[in-house]
Amino acid sequence: MGTRSAAVLVSGTANTAKLFVAAFAFTAAYVGFSAYDTASSAPRDERTVTLSAREMPMTAPLASSQSPAAPGSVTVAETRSEAGCAKTFTARGVVVNPDPDGTALYTWRLARLSPRGHAWRDYLVDHAGFAGRQESVDWSPRITGNPGWYRVELSVRGAGTVKSKRFQVTC
Repeated sequence: MGTRSAAVLVSGTANTAKLFVAAFAFTAAYVGFSAYDTASSAPRDERTVTLSAREMPMTAPLASSQSPAAPGSVTVAETRSEAGCAKTFTARGVVVNPDPDGTALYTWRLARLSPRGHAWRDYLVDHAGFAGRQESVDWSPRITGNPGWYRVELSVRGAGTVKSKRFQVTC
């Protein structure tokens, strides 16, 4: 039994040595090829780019469809229509802070008219805030695969809620 165990041990050691030599040869070939590839690659041309900017005065006032003229109104416009039934809208409003020394917190709601119950149900909600006296705010909700009647509501904590006119999304 002693010679049989020794033969298996010698044969196992030989196989391990062969695997070690093969792995070492493969690693050396890979490193050599990588070094050759890096050395033979041509350097890329360098180009310097100079950027400049200048201030341009606004020559025309914003249209009322882009920003409401006074607090108490919300406008909605479709800004992007994608394949299928995916549409992005932009809602804009003006928020007057009820506490000018504090933070104005406001909530956007996209409400959908329920076809069965004929009630407005929340579809999307977003919260935001700012510090200051007054701020023009906007929100871009995205509606995908859900045609129907919608409206946007802008609620300001301590001041009330303003609702847009309803609009229809079709596919």
